[in-house]
Amino acid sequence: MARYRGSVCRLCRRENLKLFLKGDRCYSDKCAFDRHGYPPGDHGQRRGRKPSDYGIQLREKQKVKRIYALSEKQFRLFFEKAEKQRGITGINFLVLLERRLDNVVYRIGFVNSRSQARHFVRHNHFTVNGKKVNIPSFLVKIGDVIEVKEKSRKIQAVGDALGAVVRRGVPQWLDLEKEKFTGVVKSFPLREDLTMPMQEQLIVELYSK
Repeated sequence: MARYRGSVCRLCRRENLKLFLKGDRCYSDKCAFDRHGYPPGDHGQRRGRKPSDYGIQLREKQKVKRIYALSEKQFRLFFEKAEKQRGITGINFLVLLERRLDNVVYRIGFVNSRSQARHFVRHNHFTVNGKKVNIPSFLVKIGDVIEVKEKSRKIQAVGDALGAVVRRGVPQWLDLEKEKFTGVVKSFPLREDLTMPMQEQLIVELYSK
């Protein structure tokens, strides 16, 4: 399935949740979700029919997929990987998504959105443990050190993101050394560390059919 190229603000409105897909703009009064808090389209303000159980599960899958900016194929592959691990499949799944390098770069505060993180990772702006990694789906491990390359530290987008990191915050499982342009993975995230409203069990039920 091709990656979505349309307005990401429409995605927030469709999911009835601010997904923070446009970085700083999502915190400003220009945010389309705050200005138009109803689904997009000609019939967005009409009251629809009550969704079925399948519809609710599908909507949850779409929401989480859009939060992490993944294609359907990528999303499904990560779910299948989570199924093979010990423990609770839904939590395993979310932890795997959080461990993606593009997500970690965003969560540490080096960029303003996950889509921007993917772009920067692919263009070799970061290293992991001193080695070049340009694969957004690379899974970080405990103790990994993510660093902005020396020549990339003057990029305005990186400076703007680090300037806004106080407002957005850094998760407890990550550590940011702002002056050194370095982040460390202290641990894997716990379920309570994931603050976006996600019901992973609905996704498990959907894929289990």
